[in-house]
Amino acid sequence: MQRTEGSIAVPDREKIGMQDFRMETFLAVCRHLNYTRAAEELCITQPAVSQHIRFLEEHYGCRLFESEGRRMTLTSAGRILYSAALTMKHDEGLLRAQMCEASENRRLAFGATVSIGEGALAGWMERFLRKCPQDRVQVTVSNTRTLLRMLDEGSIDFAFVEGYFSRNDYDLVVLSREPFIAVTGSGLFFEKEPTQLEDLLSETVLLREPGSGSREILERALKERQLSPEDFAAQIEVNSIHVIKQLAAEGKGVTFAYRTAVKKELEEGKLREIRLQDFSIEHEFYFIWRKGSIYAQRYREIYRCFMEEE
Repeated sequence: MQRTEGSIAVPDREKIGMQDFRMETFLAVCRHLNYTRAAEELCITQPAVSQHIRFLEEHYGCRLFESEGRRMTLTSAGRILYSAALTMKHDEGLLRAQMCEASENRRLAFGATVSIGEGALAGWMERFLRKCPQDRVQVTVSNTRTLLRMLDEGSIDFAFVEGYFSRNDYDLVVLSREPFIAVTGSGLFFEKEPTQLEDLLSETVLLREPGSGSREILERALKERQLSPEDFAAQIEVNSIHVIKQLAAEGKGVTFAYRTAVKKELEEGKLREIRLQDFSIEHEFYFIWRKGSIYAQRYREIYRCFMEEE
């Protein structure tokens, strides 16, 4: 839907809510870095997009975009506004949900990466629900990239993640520091036990999907050695750590995972660690939310319910 102010079409303000409608235009331009495509997404005219951006630049007293030939990029000031606008959008979504449910059930929506969701999360949830009862809890288990997008959109309130992300966009608490190791099935034996990462290149590697934190950690470790997953003899890509552990236990290849994610299988003897002399990695698990959120104190209290013993 759209309406006009003079000769300029603008978005329906009633549907945009607390955020200024021009900020919605700004976010659309940030997504596309193109006025025409932003106008198409918002169902408004390109002159309206230009007008909204000019208004914001005049309001804040600085340029938000700059052009390098045909390529549009955010200025330093534009990047600051983009991060703040995403946080406002996230908080507005949460505020709307809380207001709608004020007289009904309490709702909590959060996410966890697969490595955390299929490992430590169940124990944390039991502690959390015992200390902080909730009427409705919605948990999304997915990869880091998807959870960051959901946080930015306001679909979830906070997330448990690992891997790499911009510290400029999120506030965080470090949950733990976890070893990242190479494992295979206990029944899989090598002609010569590997001691170096390159010794495994003749094997099939079992990988998580792109966007996974553990996939990115492995790729960065390989890149430091001028290697990539394609340098292994074969690759099997699966978006479930549970399936990857099953395949590894059946001797279908080697994989790389957080020790906490394979702790049970190691203890049961289904998997064994491949101890590599040149592969020693530890990485943090994080509890994160949008930087500058008005709900920061609430998220810290929720974190304590999850992590602190009674």
